[in-house]
Amino acid sequence: MIGQLRGRLTDKRPNQVLVDVGGVGYLVQVPLSTFASLGDLHTEVTLLIHTHVREDALSLYGFLSSREKHFFELLLSASGVGPSLALKILSGMSVEELVPAIRGGDLARLTRIPGVGRKTAERIVVELKDKLEAVAIEAQKPAASSPAGAEADVLSALVNLGYDARAAESAVAEAKHKAGSSSFEKLLRASLQSLSTPKGRSTRASA
Repeated sequence: MIGQLRGRLTDKRPNQVLVDVGGVGYLVQVPLSTFASLGDLHTEVTLLIHTHVREDALSLYGFLSSREKHFFELLLSASGVGPSLALKILSGMSVEELVPAIRGGDLARLTRIPGVGRKTAERIVVELKDKLEAVAIEAQKPAASSPAGAEADVLSALVNLGYDARAAESAVAEAKHKAGSSSFEKLLRASLQSLSTPKGRSTRASA
């Protein structure tokens, strides 16, 4: 099993990166928090890896912090939560937001994440509530990105999360108006907050 990759960052998108390790390119799925904290292309990066093996595929999921990787694996232990959904959950809410939401049984917040229905949210709360003591809440400082690039990245990230493209564009425009020139992380959080309102929730792309 691959547990860690250290190499040159040759490509990055809001949901995946390509890491060149000794001439071999590894395609790694990442949450938005990891994407936001990555450096520039062609710089060295070290990712903690969760290797998911199926009969027909081997997929790599990467994280910059052991805390987030541990939380990803906790999510996988919940019934009905696979790697793709776990990644969407970590992209839709930070660990700092998820921990109190799960501990407090806040189903309304959890179901705002595309792909998380009420039954799934209930299972996550019931099965993970007592396991969260091991998850330390630590602040993470994301790397800065240019405002123009951040807007495009946020829009792409929201569409990848499952939001309707037009709704995502409106949310990003609203976030930019409120926050002004800002980083990827700030624009993303403001856009998600806009989409989490009753009006925003009705504009999700249908599954």
